[in-house]
Amino acid sequence: MGRLSLLKVPRPTKFLHFMSLRTGTSTILLAHVINKATGVYGILALLTGYSISSFQLSMYLYSLIALALTVYLAPHIRSQTPWHCLAFAQLYVLDTIINSLYTAVFAFTWFMVVASKDVATKIPGGKTIDNTSGFTNPQYNVSQVDVVAAPASGLRPGQDAVAVGSGTASGGQGLANVVLSPGGVMSIIIVCFFWALRVYAVLVVMAYARQVLHQSIQVSSTRNYDLHSGSKSSELAESPFEEGKEEGWGWKGKVGRFMVGLGRTYWLGRDEEDEAWMKSMGTKFRKNADQSGVHERERRRRSGTDPPRPPPGLV
Repeated sequence: MGRLSLLKVPRPTKFLHFMSLRTGTSTILLAHVINKATGVYGILALLTGYSISSFQLSMYLYSLIALALTVYLAPHIRSQTPWHCLAFAQLYVLDTIINSLYTAVFAFTWFMVVASKDVATKIPGGKTIDNTSGFTNPQYNVSQVDVVAAPASGLRPGQDAVAVGSGTASGGQGLANVVLSPGGVMSIIIVCFFWALRVYAVLVVMAYARQVLHQSIQVSSTRNYDLHSGSKSSELAESPFEEGKEEGWGWKGKVGRFMVGLGRTYWLGRDEEDEAWMKSMGTKFRKNADQSGVHERERRRRSGTDPPRPPPGLV
């Protein structure tokens, strides 16, 4: 059990410790839309005749597809629709994985091109970086420049200066030197920092989708606010996308069952929040039932419609 608890996916209950998960997800959604909108500018650059690699083109086309799906799901996030919230969480996780692959390939290409211009045409996107970076293919590739000054000829006072380069005329700095340079280390630290923020954003979006899904199950459960009573397992809630349920019809029901199947324990698993919610709902329900009974008896007594008293001999 201890080992399983270590592998448990964190479930934030607040965004940045003071905002709700819905507000956090809306903020992340807005940043996601802005990020994917860059695909539009990439296609516009291509239409104007700007040369891009096939690797960049694939990234721009993927960004357009992700942007269209996000725009379709966005209106339903704040309204807490289970299917759309779950779909956005799955899309955001998939986008994080794909973006991490693009970032890793781009970073590797960048370091390789800076280290040695000879490999620019051998790796994806290397030629584009080599042509647009402005410093990987200089006219003179030297590591040191010495200025040699000599008296100027003629009557005019002054000196003639000649710049003399020294160092390797070809090759590069070496991959290890580029990666371990101050600029390379700082770039890696910045990328890791932003990816740590991205992982936190993924956890927030997933936690919000799980919260919306559990609330929907609790409200529409087959047995009076009991999250797990309608399920085949005592540790898992009944999925709202099962066949025969209102949200299980059509292609959305099939997609919903597929999405829940990707991490069923996470999406439908039991936790302390569910127990607290059910306990508070049960207490509220019993309290309302008791109060309604007292109020009904009092109303009948005052209106004179209460049941007749039994004869004195029967008491």
